[in-house]
Amino acid sequence: MSILSSIGRIAAEFSAARARHQTERTIRSLPAEIQKDIGWPDALETRNGDRHGAGSWAGSR
Repeated sequence: MSILSSIGRIAAEFSAARARHQTERTIRSLPAEIQKDIGWPDALETRNGDRHGAGSWAGSR
């Protein structure tokens, strides 16, 4: 694996994590009734369990 492919992979993982964070922030800004209608808290809790910490891209591999 070359250094450029490693940097590209890390950049792609960071970009995906950033997009997930922006989406979560947008959904959390919606009224509680809409969040409940789309099942937001339940979907988040069952997906990963722990979403706090260093981030999903850090140390995932």
